[in-house]
Amino acid sequence: MNPNRMKPRKALNKAFLKVKPNRTEIERFKTNLIQLLDRANDTESEEFHKNLVSDFLKKTYYDPTHYINTKGRNDLVIHNGDKAKSSVGVIIETKKPTNKSEMPQALSRLNSKAFQELVLYYLRERITHVNIEVRHLVITNIYEWFIFDAATFDRLFAQNKKLVKQFTEFESGRLSETKTDFFYKQIAEPAIADVEGEITYTYFNLQDYQKPLRNDDIKDDNKLIALFKLLSPEHLLKLPFINDSNSLDKRFYSELLHIIGLTETKEGGKKLIQRHKEGERNSGSLLEDAIIQLESLDKIGRLDRPGQFGDTHTERLFNVGLELCITWINRILFLKLLEAQLITYHKGDKSYAFLSLEKIRNYDDLNSLFFQVLAKKYSERNTDVKDVFAKVPYLNSSLFEPTDIEHATLLISNLRDDKIIPIISSTVLKNEQGKKRTGKLSTLEYLFEFLNAYDFSSEGSEEIQEDNKTLINASVLGLIFEKINGYKDGSFFTPGFITMYMCRETIRKAVVQKFNEALIEKNKTNK
Repeated sequence: MNPNRMKPRKALNKAFLKVKPNRTEIERFKTNLIQLLDRANDTESEEFHKNLVSDFLKKTYYDPTHYINTKGRNDLVIHNGDKAKSSVGVIIETKKPTNKSEMPQALSRLNSKAFQELVLYYLRERITHVNIEVRHLVITNIYEWFIFDAATFDRLFAQNKKLVKQFTEFESGRLSETKTDFFYKQIAEPAIADVEGEITYTYFNLQDYQKPLRNDDIKDDNKLIALFKLLSPEHLLKLPFINDSNSLDKRFYSELLHIIGLTETKEGGKKLIQRHKEGERNSGSLLEDAIIQLESLDKIGRLDRPGQFGDTHTERLFNVGLELCITWINRILFLKLLEAQLITYHKGDKSYAFLSLEKIRNYDDLNSLFFQVLAKKYSERNTDVKDVFAKVPYLNSSLFEPTDIEHATLLISNLRDDKIIPIISSTVLKNEQGKKRTGKLSTLEYLFEFLNAYDFSSEGSEEIQEDNKTLINASVLGLIFEKINGYKDGSFFTPGFITMYMCRETIRKAVVQKFNEALIEKNKTNK
């Protein structure tokens, strides 16, 4: 096999590989791809097949956000924006399926007329139009696809001074011939021959995907994931993708702030996280509920060194309340990651879910989960929690020991169960008709339903997300806590990688424990 030829999966960004496509996207992709294959016709023209490729890309990915059409002599281009005047991001050269002579040969040669055409079209964009935003170049005859990163073309061709000089003279009409065939044979072909061994590319043949495309086994659809991603704008146009571990999920972040009782504001060019202004506060939010309890029980006045939390009584209430809320939310988000890991490990068994109103009816139950379940070995747990949380493992972690500030002030069980909070207008929650929910919910119910609207399962598993939930990974949670805790210099909380490490360690211990139990049982049987 050609060492410079990559399969679709190998060509994809590793972080993008971790993003699960949803079922709706995959079904649309399959329908449109089958249509593309079934409409191919050996007796039709190159123009006919070019339009098939255009229709497939538009319907599957790009319409209406990215304009696709011809440009000059280019068969097809995908623009970086929705207008023809926006820069070209992808150049596509199409051939009819029977035109074998002008196509590259995946196992032997790239230096064909189609590739020579791409070199000319790329130089026109890069040199003539000074377009530095071309991302990829593509050759296809419907079945075979060759995809090249524009960085390779830039390095091997646009930075080739001799080639650029010849191209400039050709375009100016100063050479002996002005026909493009002259450029292909006399200029492009020898330039490509000099560097052909350095050209890396992605190759696939759609005929190899006929079985997973057309059978009824949805498990086979996982074989289409890399192909689906390869032709997407996130890859071909190198667009940021929503679950990039380096990107903050703003919708999740905003709604979480709302439930906590915080808002993000700008002050002098800096983004600050603050308490809502008077008149805009929800007494049911975690922060406001905590502040009310702190004040009513005179907890601030009983602290040993209240001055460390602020100069005024109001500042101290806010800072102590926020520290408590961050402690509680950090535990809950960690547990949401753990819950997802347990369900995944047990092959989707939902009986391992435990963060719901069915098991945790109020703040007292949540407090019991923290300190009577997670902090205790199963044999040491009280009988009233053993059955309800039978599948929740023991965590040997200080995260589930009361903090000094909790000992001195409040536990989460001190919050009021009857408090309600309005649903934010940008909520991820949907009603039965699929529209955004409105109205009010109890705070604990809102928190659990909000978290359940996202997918916290382990990233990296190449599978299709059947329920169309957005993935929230440990790295994204780390970014969120960095922002929440960054309201004052010197504050920080458990980063995402530590949270994921804790989850993995918990799963590892649970597996080892199960293995040991099975081994002991086997030894008893053999005696």
